[in-house]
Amino acid sequence: MTNVFQIPSSGEADFSKGSIFFIGTATVILRYAGFTILTDPNFLHAGDHVHLGYGLTSERLTEPAIDIEQLPPLDLCVLSHYHGDHFDRIAEERLDKNLPIITTNHAKAELESKDFKRATGLDTWEKAEFTKGSARLTISSMPGQHGPGIVDFALPPVMGSVLDFETENGSRTLRLYISGDTLIHDDLQKIPERYPEVDLGLFHLGGTRIMGVMLTMDDEQGVEAIKLINPKTAIPIHYNDYDVFKSPLEDFKRAAEQAGLTEKIVYLAHGETYDFEIPANRWQKASA
Repeated sequence: MTNVFQIPSSGEADFSKGSIFFIGTATVILRYAGFTILTDPNFLHAGDHVHLGYGLTSERLTEPAIDIEQLPPLDLCVLSHYHGDHFDRIAEERLDKNLPIITTNHAKAELESKDFKRATGLDTWEKAEFTKGSARLTISSMPGQHGPGIVDFALPPVMGSVLDFETENGSRTLRLYISGDTLIHDDLQKIPERYPEVDLGLFHLGGTRIMGVMLTMDDEQGVEAIKLINPKTAIPIHYNDYDVFKSPLEDFKRAAEQAGLTEKIVYLAHGETYDFEIPANRWQKASA
């Protein structure tokens, strides 16, 4: 089933270029084709703690690049799962309760209990479709596994996402993958089979460990995921923000260099922007 939504537009969509602004943790602002999209909103400051369940907490070590009051007008939010370092108490209190949020069914129920009125929960491979002017965006839920084996059942369900941007005639101009907090597992193999030719990938790293159990990809798994999804450009995020992140970005950089992936990886610090351009022959043909 596909959920369909329409967003008011004030002008023509620009398919020629876009940007990724990295706020911190897994929080970015994606601007493309007239859409402004927020991911996994986390605006706590250094020294603040998040609750991870079962009495466990984690301290934030970094500052977000901006505060939540500095966000631009948003069209929607993509939320990988309902955990305190992905949807924190600041987002619960201050994010617009009418903002469309695409997420898991578990997170949808939690958000509705906090008075968010436009959360949409997706099962794996299910889609939500947005139109804005001449642009169409399809968000598809991807497989994710937050913990190994039976540990995963004790954690909030997580999803990755594929965002496909198309012109009104149905021609795709950009395909973007967001891993979510996942480990490498068998179901990820199905993603490149169903969604090949990824232009841009955002990969949640950090090697999160709680009581010795790894819950997000470390350097080795991050390299494996990039090889598997094979985006033209990959951006690591979620790598240094909390004290439970045990795999430094420097380890990933070394692993990526050894794997021959350096040329396709863009590294962003908090507050930095990656500006990208779509080849003219693609978007001009798509808009024809």
